[in-house]
Amino acid sequence: MPDQYAVIGNPVAHSRSPLIHAEFARQTGQNIVYGQLLAPKDAFAATANEFRAGGGRGLNVTLPFKGEAFRFAAFLSERASAAQAVNTLKFEGGVIFGDNTDGVGLVNDLVRNQSCDIAGRRILLLGAGGAARGVIEPLLQQQPAELVLANRTLDKAQRLAQSFRGTFEAGTYAMLAGRQFDLVVNATSASLTGELPPLPPGVFARGALAYDMMYGKGETPFLALARAEGAAMLADGLGMLVEQAAESFFIWRGLRPDSAPVLKLLRQTQDA
Repeated sequence: MPDQYAVIGNPVAHSRSPLIHAEFARQTGQNIVYGQLLAPKDAFAATANEFRAGGGRGLNVTLPFKGEAFRFAAFLSERASAAQAVNTLKFEGGVIFGDNTDGVGLVNDLVRNQSCDIAGRRILLLGAGGAARGVIEPLLQQQPAELVLANRTLDKAQRLAQSFRGTFEAGTYAMLAGRQFDLVVNATSASLTGELPPLPPGVFARGALAYDMMYGKGETPFLALARAEGAAMLADGLGMLVEQAAESFFIWRGLRPDSAPVLKLLRQTQDA
């Protein structure tokens, strides 16, 4: 019998994870099945426990359940503890283990697919929600010259910085006037609604990479702005999606798949 895995969320029908993990399994010769699990918004734990009781070996967790998955796991990785969110659950020997692969997914996409050496770079991170929190620790581990977080609400930005012991600067978008960054990462949800973070002009340094965690067909509003502002390189979050999935696959199976051909396949289907 193949081992069972799934992505759990609400909604979940749009998820690319089944395609990604099917490709990883084919590539590595692993006997698994990977499906989609739609959980009622008030029944995450019950749905996850039912899947586990039926022999499920692991779950990827998407919105809106990453916080609930954090509380659901009995044991947590250091990066899940830092993010206060779980996007990967592993069920083994009666133990529920929770991890967060979002941050390493971003870093691996930047380093492997975008050829972006993060060490010594000036990084601007936009937003102070869960998406931003999940990538802060992995970005800091790459030893950038500085990490600055900007958010519309000052209190939220400062609370997030304080939870990381003040290891980076945080404030509102107004503090960015006259400053430039080598890497600007949009971790806000603005692109989903066609909106833009209120960036002052000139934040993109010469040769800068603009990275939007959102992805879809065509350029996001943030990337269109970055292009107009002179950013040298543009990237959306599709590579991050594949790289965080590769890390989940490694946690479950102990094998690290080759993400490049899977990312290429997703780009082809996205642009079709």
